[in-house]
Amino acid sequence: MKNKTLRVLLVLLIPLLISCNKKLIKDTSFEGGLLEVNEVDFIYFSGKTKIEFKDEDYDINAKANIRIRKDSVIWMTFSSAGITGGKCLIDQDSITIVNTLKNEYYVFTYKELTEQFNFDINYKSIQAAALGNLIMTRQPSDRASKRDQFIVLNQTSGNVKVNNFINNDTHKIEKVDMKETPSNNIASIDYSDFQWVNDQYLPFKGIISIIYKTSEETLNTKIEFEYSKAEITDKPLRFPFKIPRKYERK
Repeated sequence: MKNKTLRVLLVLLIPLLISCNKKLIKDTSFEGGLLEVNEVDFIYFSGKTKIEFKDEDYDINAKANIRIRKDSVIWMTFSSAGITGGKCLIDQDSITIVNTLKNEYYVFTYKELTEQFNFDINYKSIQAAALGNLIMTRQPSDRASKRDQFIVLNQTSGNVKVNNFINNDTHKIEKVDMKETPSNNIASIDYSDFQWVNDQYLPFKGIISIIYKTSEETLNTKIEFEYSKAEITDKPLRFPFKIPRKYERK
């Protein structure tokens, strides 16, 4: 696996963090028997965002255009200093990243990514994370408890533990902590600046911190994003994506 390209993959996936609409989930472990989480309800989403990516080797600032068709495809284009530098297409089968400056592209299968991160990665889980929804499907073993102004929903899948911090007033997920053992890889996401878009409540800012160990090094990464525009619509959007024949697959 190409570790540097994995960093690029993280940059491409992180800016999609948004959330909306109400969903009632039965939870007998929580007082009152109901845990209410505001989750997305949409057909098409589009947005413009600024991204800042920092780790030991990189300090990148870029702008991204994002489009999503629910349960189907996620499409992105990227630019820095006004120069288009890349695009990405995520569908039910794989993730394709194109570097238009170097005339090359990468294709990641979900099996490959699952083995690399030790976590079940598929389109559904990516879309859920992208929309600020629960990444893991609810299970009877899940537990919820009150902590200050939050309801904390604890979930476990194999070696991965996830804590979802849900605001007790807005029912929005404001923070997610993830840890994978025995590697102790960890990630956290903090959402802020919630704004109304088409009668739905979206976080326009986010900070993501990732500590990820590879066979070669430990990556300590911080990503910040800020939306300048976001729209939810039922009108069809275009998802143009073509790789020129002269581009080399890496």
